[in-house]
Amino acid sequence: MVYNSKVSEADWVYRPALRASGILDLDSPAGHRMYWEEYGREDGDPVLFIHGGPGGGTARVMANFFDPERYRIILFDQRGCGKSTPSAMDDDARPALADNTTGHLIDDINLLRRARGITGKMHILGGSWGSTLALAYALKHPGLVEHLILRGIFLCRRQDLDFFYQGNAATYAANAADTTLPGTYMFYPEAWKDFVAVIPPEERHDMVAAYARIFASDPANENERDHQIEAARAWSVWEGITSNLAQDVSDVGKFSDPGFAKAFARIENHYFMNGVFLGDRDQNYILENAETLKDIPVSIVHGRYDLVCPLFGADALVAALGGAGNKKIDYRKPPAGHSMFERENYLALVDIMDHLPEMK
Repeated sequence: MVYNSKVSEADWVYRPALRASGILDLDSPAGHRMYWEEYGREDGDPVLFIHGGPGGGTARVMANFFDPERYRIILFDQRGCGKSTPSAMDDDARPALADNTTGHLIDDINLLRRARGITGKMHILGGSWGSTLALAYALKHPGLVEHLILRGIFLCRRQDLDFFYQGNAATYAANAADTTLPGTYMFYPEAWKDFVAVIPPEERHDMVAAYARIFASDPANENERDHQIEAARAWSVWEGITSNLAQDVSDVGKFSDPGFAKAFARIENHYFMNGVFLGDRDQNYILENAETLKDIPVSIVHGRYDLVCPLFGADALVAALGGAGNKKIDYRKPPAGHSMFERENYLALVDIMDHLPEMK
């Protein structure tokens, strides 16, 4: 029997129809262009959905978290991924990674707001990396945010990345059963073996940097190109397998697709090697600046069994917000894993969106 914690077709409360879509030219010498979609009421309360990754892209199903009779729902693909161009799935990812930082993405959101005629505040829903970008946006533009709805808090600190990507990799060759360091690997040893195997033992002291060297190389032949694709798939599948409390691990969907994997892995690694452009790799930008968010209502859904972004990150954010004086925090810990499509995460997010106060 295969257990499955994902949302089912019968669980969907809303299925909004696409109302508009387009391409927006961005201010970039690299020629970035953003793909966006809009659902729901044109005069509804605006809500911006921020996808994960970075590099995950959007899909129509992501509009299903919102009541189309109430909300004006905006989705967009961040630089380098999805239907935005240039794409990091191209053989040469350098154009997609140029001018691709958190600051650029924050500016892109404001450009999209203006292009769609949004002049006031908006709700922002983001999960995983989407929560990071939503928080970074709110720190930069607190006056433009009505309510933050966050899932799977990801603070992008070194400890968060080490828990997921480093684990026991440095000692794996000598003792694969070494569990002296905490990490996601402890719960997914089969998938961890595949993730670690891509990197030579002598380079495993810093797995993010080791993968970065592979992604940055210029393949000289077909074998080297195949190795890059293998590395991208290993990086992507590792996250895909670990994102659900229970799933059929023989079917990880888009995460094993070479095109998706190349964009996803390259962009994530690009951001993680650069402290997600909020500082260096030891940055703690969000918690250190939590006071700026003290007047913004924040709703958080974090699966208790999330092993991609463990609960300690969400606890730290709630503590920092509370310590800064924010008294408008709704913190929910459903019995779920990381994915937004975990059934309990989905139901909690829909419940929050259904009960937000009407915007004036």
